[in-house]
Amino acid sequence: MKIPKPVALSALDGPAILKEARKLLAPRIQQPARRAFLQRTLTLGGLAMLTGCSLSDDDSVEQALTAISRFNDRVQAGIFDPHQLAPTYPESMITRPFPFNAYYGIEHVPQVDEASFRLEVTGLVADRRAWRLQELRGMAQVDQVTRHICVEGWSAIGKWGGVRFSDFLERVGADRRAKYVGFKCADDYYTSIDMATALHPQTLLALTYDGRTLPAEYGFPMKLRMPTKLGYKNPKHIQAIFVTNTYPGGYWEDQGYNWFGGS
Repeated sequence: MKIPKPVALSALDGPAILKEARKLLAPRIQQPARRAFLQRTLTLGGLAMLTGCSLSDDDSVEQALTAISRFNDRVQAGIFDPHQLAPTYPESMITRPFPFNAYYGIEHVPQVDEASFRLEVTGLVADRRAWRLQELRGMAQVDQVTRHICVEGWSAIGKWGGVRFSDFLERVGADRRAKYVGFKCADDYYTSIDMATALHPQTLLALTYDGRTLPAEYGFPMKLRMPTKLGYKNPKHIQAIFVTNTYPGGYWEDQGYNWFGGS
């Protein structure tokens, strides 16, 4: 996905942000102010993500915002309901054409050869063999019509089909007690998600879009489709999946975006 042009620190009044961050992170918070604290912290913690700003001119501001962002991750993880389903829509509401979105132009979309493609599976799994696309297509397939929500402020409804990711993790014998599932992609993108989201019934290892083989511009040979996450958490052109207890980070997350990324 494309990121907005960085905003200069001076335009955001760095000292004022730092002052507010320190106030929010004070060790003693009166209980009556707890609701306001959470609201203000979540707003401030999302500042870098929503504006695409760079605060690296002031290390103390960067550290404060990072701490708040990590706090946001814990709050989102704490309130995430693994049984709550995202809304679904009739096919008549599908956005056509569905927008292309990446951190590069469409002319640079990876072209993955299906015949030689193998999905690498490593980490805390019992079966580490590589998978062919045909083997994945042979598993039970499901479809969903859900809304993709981009951090840039737009959304679109699309139809994805593929294997429930929970089914795939069960097939490879993944340790469901592990904290993270990570992804490496053909375009050098990488990200990771929490195990609760990986096991969510609407999390798909998507192989098709709108009833046809997933087009290159939408992530061939496969993407992870999660209507419970913002768009940048949905990796495309997946080449490797790994299960781990070591925090893997992510392409945008390592640049300051919230890691949990719930929608």
